[in-house]
Amino acid sequence: MLIQEEVIELLNSVKDPFLHRSLEELNAIQSVTIKEEKKHVSVKIGISKMNTGEQMQLQQEIVGILKRNGANTVGLRFEQLPEETIKKYQSEAEKAKEETLISGASNTQFVAVASGKGGVGKSTVTVNLAVSLMRLGKKVGIIDADIYGFSVPDMMGIEERPVVRGEKIIPVERFGVKVVSMGFFVEDNSPIIWRGPMLGKMLNSFFTEVEWGELDYLLLDLPPGTGDIAMDVHELLPSCKEVIVTTPHPTAAFVAARAGQMALKTDHEILGVVENMAYFESKKTGEKEYVFGKGGGKKLADVLKTKVLGQLSLQQPYEEEDEFAPSVYQEDHPNGKEYHKIAAKIIAKLEG
Repeated sequence: MLIQEEVIELLNSVKDPFLHRSLEELNAIQSVTIKEEKKHVSVKIGISKMNTGEQMQLQQEIVGILKRNGANTVGLRFEQLPEETIKKYQSEAEKAKEETLISGASNTQFVAVASGKGGVGKSTVTVNLAVSLMRLGKKVGIIDADIYGFSVPDMMGIEERPVVRGEKIIPVERFGVKVVSMGFFVEDNSPIIWRGPMLGKMLNSFFTEVEWGELDYLLLDLPPGTGDIAMDVHELLPSCKEVIVTTPHPTAAFVAARAGQMALKTDHEILGVVENMAYFESKKTGEKEYVFGKGGGKKLADVLKTKVLGQLSLQQPYEEEDEFAPSVYQEDHPNGKEYHKIAAKIIAKLEG
């Protein structure tokens, strides 16, 4: 029959499913009681999260180990690990979780671009921020996570589709930026009628089944608001940073505050606010007209205790006959220059 020391030795290497640390490291085996006549072993274990599917799997693992080594019956009791133990190992566990999502992701910065409502230019900001980061020498990818309103491929003038190599999807590359979008997998702009769990599975596939290679930055174009996909991103990528997009209109800024507050509540750092369509500048007079009002970006930044990263004017990219990309601003375009400054500020904040 097993003795107490043998039980502890057998269970020491078992890992907490969320902290990815052994029970020995976590000092999680709290008591062991043995009834020799019945070959019964009772164990009390500390774990980081109670009442989860992972707890059930851990229970089965521990019972299996002890029964294979001589126990007839096993009694298991779980309780929460001390808060200081959980905090000590949590950040490392979150980093490990992200690395399993994308192989080689230890040096990848995840940046989600969010807004409170549609139509404020969130996807335009995502695309141009990605291109500007690339122009500054960074390796960049985009996940078009706006699964209902995917638009990144059209904005970038992408016409080809990803190819599959082995079991991995190879992202499409345009302007030096790697892109994956729901738009690649939908025929003829068909409407998406999936529900939350299916959407979450698709998003997860964009991480795990795509051959991203080495990336410095992976940008996520989130759907507007605070729905299922935004929640999934917060769950999948605990270290993800956020950029909040708004127009100068007070209502847009008010609604965008919800997306920002969600980021704060889930401990996602907000890098700053981008105010899109801030003004229209007349080519004839040079005067600025504040078509959508004034001050929304600053007001939103104050509410979220962050800064305005940049203000973009209301104008189209230059027309180019040999390059079709309806939403990508050229490097020498006024908005191209503004995006360059925004990208430089983000790099300074994350790498400085």
